[in-house]
Amino acid sequence: MGRDRLAIAPDTPGYGDSDPPSSPPEIADYAAAMGDILDALGIDEADCIGYHTGSKIALELGLQRPKAIRHLVLIAAPVYTDEELARMRVDFAPMQLHEDGRHLVDYWRALLQWRGPGQTLEMLMRMYPDHMRGGSHRHWGHRAAFNYSYPEALPRARQPVLVVNPNDDLVQYTPRAMPYVRDGRLLDLPDWGHGFLDLHTAEFGRIVREFVDA
Repeated sequence: MGRDRLAIAPDTPGYGDSDPPSSPPEIADYAAAMGDILDALGIDEADCIGYHTGSKIALELGLQRPKAIRHLVLIAAPVYTDEELARMRVDFAPMQLHEDGRHLVDYWRALLQWRGPGQTLEMLMRMYPDHMRGGSHRHWGHRAAFNYSYPEALPRARQPVLVVNPNDDLVQYTPRAMPYVRDGRLLDLPDWGHGFLDLHTAEFGRIVREFVDA
């Protein structure tokens, strides 16, 4: 993607090497931060890809800047029942820290549970530290995501939308988003799961290019 266009992978505020905000943000706040990046780099138009929580940030950025965002690629777009959402809030509550480090083992086991086809232990080990770097703020992204509604937001999007549905922990919830998409389609990837961006980089690049260059 970067051979003939500018490809940017920004850190979400509070993750990677970026500082966290002073209080828990909402998806609209994360999207506004991405808009600030466009302004800082002088970018007038862009195509946007989001992964899980990032999909909601991408969608909201498209709503905040409808003239700047041309296409949206949403990797997983889960729609939950009230009961499912309540369970998600429990499952992704703030991590409790323990002196013996068992919280670290628990999270490693969670990565193992949902690792995708072909995702090796070495690949998990490379990404594991990034999951921990958010520290006490690491649940803020999930909190914001659970407060954001696809049924309310998706019908307002005017951009073409490609909803990508890999075989991961959100596979059963993502197709429910399609009735709310005005202009778009669902791409099921049953043989891909977590880690597919590393395992199938070139193939996914072709999928994205065909969509955003159409």
